[in-house]
Amino acid sequence: MKNLNLILIRLLQFVVFAVFTFFVLVYFGAFVLLPLDLVVLISKLFDLIGLGNLFGAVIGVAAVAYLGKIVYETSGLIPMIIDNGVELASIGRQRVEAFNKFAETAK
Repeated sequence: MKNLNLILIRLLQFVVFAVFTFFVLVYFGAFVLLPLDLVVLISKLFDLIGLGNLFGAVIGVAAVAYLGKIVYETSGLIPMIIDNGVELASIGRQRVEAFNKFAETAK
């Protein structure tokens, strides 16, 4: 019975690890994918108007770069975003390590 309890604890520990890893990857991946998606949407908008994809992509990259510059120059925004992601990873690590206490008692 002890082995079964230990296996269940380790299984739940892995599930918590996988969930927090997914959250952190989605959090930081969104900051890469959102600007790229914005460039694609602007490019498609210009293609819809009839100005062409290449022209729309050039304008889209310039617009996203300008918006990125505005976000970068906003005081304290970038460190806050990074700190939130690091804190999320830290909370996940703490939750995964909390299972070790239960595993020790199950042995």
